[in-house]
Amino acid sequence: MTGAASITASRISADKRRVSLRSMLAAGAMTLLKLAAGLFSGSLGVLSDAAHSALDLAGSALTFFSVTVSDKPADEDHPYGHAKFENLSAFGEAGLMVVSCAWIVREAMQRMIRGTMELHHSLWPVLVLLASIAVDYWRSRQLRTVADRTGSPALATDAFHFASDIWSTLAVFAGLVAAWTGQRFGVNWLRFADPWAAIVVSLMILRLTFRLGRETVAVLVDQVPADVRRRVLLEVQRLEGVLAVEQVRVRRAGAAYFADLTVALPRSDTFEHTGEHVRDITDAVHRVLPDADVVVHTVPRQDFRESIFDRVRAVAARNNISVHDLSVQSRNGQLRVELHVELDETLPLRQAHSFVTGMEAEILREAPEIGSVLTHIESEPATIEKPEAMAEAERRIGQTLRRVASEFAQIKDVHEITVSRSGDHIYLACHCTLPDDLPMLRVHEAITSLEDRFKLECPEVYRVTIHPEPATDNRR
Repeated sequence: MTGAASITASRISADKRRVSLRSMLAAGAMTLLKLAAGLFSGSLGVLSDAAHSALDLAGSALTFFSVTVSDKPADEDHPYGHAKFENLSAFGEAGLMVVSCAWIVREAMQRMIRGTMELHHSLWPVLVLLASIAVDYWRSRQLRTVADRTGSPALATDAFHFASDIWSTLAVFAGLVAAWTGQRFGVNWLRFADPWAAIVVSLMILRLTFRLGRETVAVLVDQVPADVRRRVLLEVQRLEGVLAVEQVRVRRAGAAYFADLTVALPRSDTFEHTGEHVRDITDAVHRVLPDADVVVHTVPRQDFRESIFDRVRAVAARNNISVHDLSVQSRNGQLRVELHVELDETLPLRQAHSFVTGMEAEILREAPEIGSVLTHIESEPATIEKPEAMAEAERRIGQTLRRVASEFAQIKDVHEITVSRSGDHIYLACHCTLPDDLPMLRVHEAITSLEDRFKLECPEVYRVTIHPEPATDNRR
């Protein structure tokens, strides 16, 4: 994590802790005030709201604990981090709300059956309820603001919870006023307004809790909206070079998303090119889920645009060997492949031949239209050579090379000639200047012809390495 990202994360974590602590302190104060007002007035509605506030206090404490734990970095026991503690907190708070509703409904039913609904007239419960509405409005807005900025599900749950408390408190207030009105003016049926208000509050809370609980459980069981997966899939599929998206898995923990993709790429791509594809895929996922932790697993697949040459090279790549001078000829209506294969210079012939025979059979399976395969086995050097300088031989061999090169009209000159000896072998290396616009096929033919003609003059030279370069790059 960069310094700026670390500072931002620390600031977000501090904001979450601060607002959840304020919410917890406000819940504690309102619980005590409502309990005192309920006991003083004898109102079940006020007492039920006090019980609700007590559960709010427990929920706020749970939220404060969860946002403190959830911001801890990933460790060996929690490789995806601790963010799901917030979802667990939201689930636990939903459970507390259900318990609160059950108790309120039970107490309301018992009071209506027993007829014990005497209320004490006082302005004190009214002031407490009005203060509760103001406090709930204040903390729900604060919690919602921070939840929207940080993506915290625990704070969002608290904000949702306290916003619903406003309506439940209004219902209690209406029930309390109606019950006092019934007592004062002798309207008997209004005596049931207080417990009925408590029941209405409970049903309202249950309805909201059910929706909250369903969303929380969806996160805990790694359920994400189908639209999110579909958007990720479409965004990656439209990238150039992606053959198929074989799997997309998205999960959420707290405010964080994790995306795991298996993507098919052309098997002819190099590691460097594959790395570029992975970066493009990660950027595509971030366009849908900006801060997601993305893991991309790539698998090589055959591209329908592959030529016979590509398929032969794919077989070589699977066997982890180098090939060159690959050619395909059509003879008597059948395709014949010829190639040079480089194997370890210490490998015994029998083992090398067995390996090449198996690779030839694999090429025929890979490309059934090929009739036959001819492989030339070469040794791949495994040791670092230490050549010896040969001043006299370099002068003589260099003169011969220049004379031979002058016989080819396309060769402008040869220069930077180096002759050396390693063991019993003599090696020659040089640069060869050719026309800028000469096709590579003609370049290869010219260099090969020069090499063959030179070796007729100097058969003692074991290997010739010629580097072609265009005339414009020749500074001589």
